[in-house]
Amino acid sequence: MGSMKAVRAFALALLGLLPLMAGAAEVDGSQLAPWWGVPFAGVLLSIAVLPMLAPMVWHHHYGKITAGWALAFFVPFGLSFGWASAGQGLVHALVAEYIPFVILLTALFTVAGGIYIRGNLRGTPVLNTGILAVGAVLASFMGTTGASMLLIRPLIRANDDRRHVAHVVVFFIFIVSNAGGSLTPLGDPPLFLGFLKGVTFFWTAQHVIFETLFLVAVLLALFFALDSWYFRQAGEIARTDPTPDSPRGDLGFDGKLNFVLLAVIVGLVLLSGVWQSDIRWEIAGTVVELPSLVRDAGMVAVAMISMAITPHAVHEANQFSWGPMQEVAKLFAGIFLTIIPVIAMLRAGVHGPFGPIVAAVTGADGQPIPAMYFWASGVLSSVLDNAPTYLVFFNTAGGDAATLMSTHAATLAAISIGSVFMGANTYIGNAPNLMVKSIAEDRGVKMPSFFGYMLWSCGILVPLFVVITWLFF
Repeated sequence: MGSMKAVRAFALALLGLLPLMAGAAEVDGSQLAPWWGVPFAGVLLSIAVLPMLAPMVWHHHYGKITAGWALAFFVPFGLSFGWASAGQGLVHALVAEYIPFVILLTALFTVAGGIYIRGNLRGTPVLNTGILAVGAVLASFMGTTGASMLLIRPLIRANDDRRHVAHVVVFFIFIVSNAGGSLTPLGDPPLFLGFLKGVTFFWTAQHVIFETLFLVAVLLALFFALDSWYFRQAGEIARTDPTPDSPRGDLGFDGKLNFVLLAVIVGLVLLSGVWQSDIRWEIAGTVVELPSLVRDAGMVAVAMISMAITPHAVHEANQFSWGPMQEVAKLFAGIFLTIIPVIAMLRAGVHGPFGPIVAAVTGADGQPIPAMYFWASGVLSSVLDNAPTYLVFFNTAGGDAATLMSTHAATLAAISIGSVFMGANTYIGNAPNLMVKSIAEDRGVKMPSFFGYMLWSCGILVPLFVVITWLFF
């Protein structure tokens, strides 16, 4: 009840600011000092450190801690630049980015949670590697989030009689939640933004297919070798399987109608990218177009339909709960708000605080350096939202899709795979990472800490990214 009162009070305050926001100007990132990024860094450090130092405090109060960092940005920002500008930034973050983001994740989370793979898969190295390979293919056609939510539960269930499971989930994040989504605009949000900017649907698949095949193939081979080693260890398999075979021992799907709803979600995302309409509304300087509104309303309807038609037994068998979705929604609310000044500073280009980073991607002759674009877009996508990071470097490289797809094709390919591949470097590099981690922990898997996960990514992914730079750029 108290939280609902707080939401109503916040909404009323926001409505009161709307008349002022209409005339507010966007803050110039070149005028911002680097310390405006401290609240964003605070959110990241809280996610990284507090689960280790104060696990009980974090578990019960992570939403309040994240909200505290959001206020630590919003209040000083409003006092410094005016409440109108602060409110305009807040509305843009909510309406244009956060709300569509959460609606899409909620729809995919709900629909995938309504599909149960019946029967008991055995988590052998061959089966696990096969599931990761299938997930890599699905990720480019139903999105990394959709593929992750569909396959993570049966993969964990298949391995619930094994002592070592964390490495399975880590490689799942590497392959299914990130690298596999690099071939089409449906795979990952950065590529969808490129599609909206004029990059043709199949351009990415044609130009980054070898980089993707190389990374996925090497990761699958490494995983198979590591999983085989664990599988051969004494005591790896528990004597009693927590999910024994059903009486018939058959494999199949329950909640099959959710596959239709999954196709509807993919269709809604694609439709919003190709449907052109002159009908639009402006909310405090943020334009809301009819196709986007229809997409989001359709996904809300899809989630509600899924909850209505999915038998309770399916949700129970999947151990479906809203905990992982709530965690992602609360944490990314703080991330999307505190990231506002960081993105503004990046968009200021060479004239902003991050000017040296932007300048580093261009050679002395004024031509883009694909290898530098790969690493700059990738490293920033590891800790920032990879969609706006993609746009920053897309625009830095000229912003003209026709030129980027032809003359500077190597640069566009570097930006594309850098934004997608390196989202796997941290838990917050891509939304499915944190969701998969939360679901795994909800199922009793002891996942690595924030920095523990980075030991995996730095030890395995970064050397592969160096090889990719050498081979392709």
